[in-house]
Amino acid sequence: MSFGDQGMSYGPPDPYAQWVAEQERMRRRRRTRLAAGSAVGVVLAAAVAAGVVLYVGGTGEEGAGAAEPVTGTTSGKPVPSVVIESPSGAPSSLPSLLERPVVTPEQAFPEKSVRLADGTSYERVDVTTTTDCPLVMSQELAALIEQGEECAQFTAALFTDAERRSQVTVAVLSFQRVEDASRVFAMASMDPVTYQVVSLDPPPEAGLATVPPGSAGVFQRLMTVRSVVFANGQWGDGTEKDEAAITKQTAGLLEYVNEKVVAHEDGEGEVGGDGQGGDS
Repeated sequence: MSFGDQGMSYGPPDPYAQWVAEQERMRRRRRTRLAAGSAVGVVLAAAVAAGVVLYVGGTGEEGAGAAEPVTGTTSGKPVPSVVIESPSGAPSSLPSLLERPVVTPEQAFPEKSVRLADGTSYERVDVTTTTDCPLVMSQELAALIEQGEECAQFTAALFTDAERRSQVTVAVLSFQRVEDASRVFAMASMDPVTYQVVSLDPPPEAGLATVPPGSAGVFQRLMTVRSVVFANGQWGDGTEKDEAAITKQTAGLLEYVNEKVVAHEDGEGEVGGDGQGGDS
């Protein structure tokens, strides 16, 4: 399967305020640009996880010491140079898997109505995709990606629960190389506030209010062969209550989409079990 890391920022501490501010900045930039423009198996996941993450220090030698800034950032945090060594013990099938087309929105988010194994139901209210990845992520994450090959595609969907209280964005950031996906996953796992992707605003036809600025939220991530799957969850009214519930919803939808991506990247087609669908 894929492997993952879960991070949560709920409440008003300073790191979360930074996350909220960056989300608002990315939303504004995305809206402006749009207006102007008009895990496969356990063995493979273990092999990917075995890839070594190294920081290149000021001396130019590989090591875990002080990192050399690559670019200035709005948050004031330098972006270290991160070297990902090729995973050792990767299965012989890896090259052929990487030759498969990048997952499409229809493959990652095939169902408009989603019912998970725990009985909870969700509606997919928006889908977006772009190859202009810097448009939908923090400047720090964009700078990190520039250290390797550019991302192949960003595709995301916005879900809400049966009561239409929650808003959960699940995004798939895909690459042509394992090393580039691993670099993003490693840094997003260590610092999810800095290395983040945008949460989608609901479209007008969805009938959902935009989450108020400064609202609490949950963010989690998993990695497949060539993609990092992000999930950002918030209550639509911005409440900080029911933390366990929004965390469960976010994790459930993350796993649901992750299974779809894993199935495509492994060449197995659609999978059933956790999500049973309605019409697309």
